[in-house]
This record gives sequence, structure tokens and C-alpha cells, in this order.
Amino acid sequence: MIPLEKIAAFLQQFAPAALAEEWDNVGLLIGDPARPVERLMTCLTITPVTVAEAIQARADLVVSHHPFLFRAVRRVTAETSAGRMLLDLVAARIAVYSPHTALDSAPRGINQQLAAALKLRGVTPLLTADSGRATGRWGWLEVPIALADLAQRVRRFLAIPALQIVGSPERPVRTVAVACGAAGELLERAIQLGCDAMVVGELRFHACLEAEAAAVGLVLPGHYASERFALEQLAAVLSQQFPQIEVWASRQERDPLAWVT
Repeated sequence: MIPLEKIAAFLQQFAPAALAEEWDNVGLLIGDPARPVERLMTCLTITPVTVAEAIQARADLVVSHHPFLFRAVRRVTAETSAGRMLLDLVAARIAVYSPHTALDSAPRGINQQLAAALKLRGVTPLLTADSGRATGRWGWLEVPIALADLAQRVRRFLAIPALQIVGSPERPVRTVAVACGAAGELLERAIQLGCDAMVVGELRFHACLEAEAAAVGLVLPGHYASERFALEQLAAVLSQQFPQIEVWASRQERDPLAWVT
């Protein structure tokens, strides 16, 4: 058994809260720091499915990428889905820790992993704030490839059956921006830097049109796919760091969006 506060301290070191966006809510959101942890589950999002799995598996801690408590909560009742999940978690004495944008931007975080998987050279942040936040990544390919080939590289790494692109499949790509999740606010920066393409979880329709007008190719694997892999990697990191406890990535969590052919 490991005290929750020790695991939280490691997560804070791995993905420091100082790297999170100002609007975010990261860290230990539910739980007693002094409580012992024997079983830990990682997941992308707290949902009825992941809550049920955590309870059934008798997890003591859930590390959920997306914050369950994001905005101020004025009422907790069983009349809402969020209220029911919170009540169930508290009743089962399951703690919740959320790294969110701190993990997105961490040195070994999601965007850095994506950049490495794409074999980008000279990887640097898309944006760097005075506080030290390093948002997104961008770099260059040693040998230019077609946008379609970049998309296939993303698809294979994320192990997904399909994804979307914006731009001609034959368009040559050398410089690439990377941003997991819903990161439309970083498109303007990718355009300013003259990137040939941007790999981003999801973008609004009009943002796609903006990228097309600016001749920036897009690879859109989906919000879930662009981040879920990192929670599997985080489970492996935590298992190695704390071999005394059982750690697993949610086995029931699924992308709510599916392709129909």
C-alpha cells in the first residue's frame, strides 16, 4: 500500500501543475491524501462506465486525464449524471486525480509523445508562456512526406481504423505542429510559424476552413484517440514507479464516436 499523497506527489512531479492552463483544474480533486492506495486505474474521462469499472475492481484511485470537477459545483444530487457519479465515487472511497493540460504539456507528456512518434526533429513548444507553460509542439521531418503518409503514420501509432484530413493527400509536408485534444486555439500559431501541417485531435468546421485557406494540412484522429494512448502509457509509468500496487488503464473505456461504413 502506498499513501495517496505519495502518488499525487509523483504525478505533480511528472506533470507539474504549473504547466496547466490557467483555466484548468488539475491535481487531487477527490480524496484523502493520507488514505492508502492498493489499486489504481487510469482513464481519459470519468463516465458512468469508468466509475462502474473502478467500483467493481475496487480501485482506490482513478487518474482521469479530464477533470471531473471542472467548474464550481453548487449542488450534488442523484438527479444528475455528474451528481450520481460523484456520490458513487465518494461512497466507494475512490479518489480522483486529474493532470489534464499539465500532462498535455509535460516534458514526457502527450504532445511530446506524439511528436516523437511522428519522428519530428528539433521539437519545441508551439507557445511558451512566462509561467513556463509549453503548449503544443512543432518540429520538422528529416525527409518531407505526403500529407497522406503523415496521416498513416498517425493512424498506425494511435492504432485507429480511420481518421480525417484537410488538404490534398499529395501535399508535401516538412514542418508539423502537434496538439492533442481540442486545440483549435493553437491553429493560428501553427499558421504564423509556417507549418505545412498540424496534427490535432479535433477542430471546428470553420477552423478547418481557416487551415485550408492558409494552406496548412490537417490530420484529425479525434479527441479520444489523440489522448487515450497516453493514459495507457501513464499506467505503465505508475506501475513501474509503484510496483507494490496494481495499476491498469481502464479496460471498458471507449471512444463515444464511431465510424459507420
